[in-house]
Amino acid sequence: MSPSRRTMLKAFAASSALLSPTLLTACSNGGSAGRGGTLSIGQISDSVAFFPLFIAEKRGFFKDEGLSLGDRPRLGTGAKVAAALKSGSIDIGAGVMTDVLNLAENDAQARLTTSLVTEYYVDIVVKKGFSTQGSSLKEKTRALAGKKIGITGPGSGTEALVNYLFGLAGLSPRTDATLVNLGAVSSAALGALKAGRVDALAFFQPIGQQSEAAGIGDIHISPAAGDVPSLTGALHGVAFTLSGVLKKKSAEIASFQSAIGRSLKFIAGDASEVRDLLGEYLSSAPGPALDALVPILRKESPASAAVAEKSYGIARDFHVDSGLVKSAPSYGKLVPEAFR
Repeated sequence: MSPSRRTMLKAFAASSALLSPTLLTACSNGGSAGRGGTLSIGQISDSVAFFPLFIAEKRGFFKDEGLSLGDRPRLGTGAKVAAALKSGSIDIGAGVMTDVLNLAENDAQARLTTSLVTEYYVDIVVKKGFSTQGSSLKEKTRALAGKKIGITGPGSGTEALVNYLFGLAGLSPRTDATLVNLGAVSSAALGALKAGRVDALAFFQPIGQQSEAAGIGDIHISPAAGDVPSLTGALHGVAFTLSGVLKKKSAEIASFQSAIGRSLKFIAGDASEVRDLLGEYLSSAPGPALDALVPILRKESPASAAVAEKSYGIARDFHVDSGLVKSAPSYGKLVPEAFR
């Protein structure tokens, strides 16, 4: 058992609400209750936020932790990930903060466990010739008025960014733009931009890098690059679950958390190894896009899988202040102690 996983299990043992009597007995006897366990994980897509899961599979981190994964479906939207979690078809959802907070509004069992990306990794990408480089954020946003903007779907982190930027500029996306639901497949989104079916995209990385490498478009606004100061350091890519699942599969989730922590350390390590594995993960991305993405990815990946209060607070304020959610739970309520 790795030291990080042992620490996690001790933290679980300190909170009887998260552990079944059987697991408490196993931990007190020095056993490895989670080894050989199975965890089902559903994620939105193959965006960069979920690269740590791919690393953990390819580098054997899940296997080292004694964890087996069932099918890992790509469900297309955060709403579908949350629905799968509530139905019991998955144990952990990999999505964005918008998904967790939407779930928390309707289900008090929502629990945020894992930090994957601590910058808002959605970019506004515009077709070639459109960009207003050098303009202020407000001017860049106002340039999008009257345009067709592709998003992954309603209630998503991609729609959330458009809503927020338009609000800062005194606009409303409902009346001042047309949002086009494109799903989460990057190739379809790039095709829509190239064909002129949309004028811009609000899409997760690496869509911007791919667009620029292919000569289709330009990154117009990038929160991860510091273009939106109020979002700097915001927790964005996350894994989340329900309190009932935490109680039932606490040891397996401890193993998952430990493996993700190792993946994040891998990202912070040898850049050439990260580039090689990223190329395998994003097999359709051209070399220049991958080269551009590696330093960005290393900057926006947290040092730990633990959910930091400051990063959570920035994301929470973003969602509440912009009206994306009516209310959001406190850090202490949504994030179990073992995951802080």
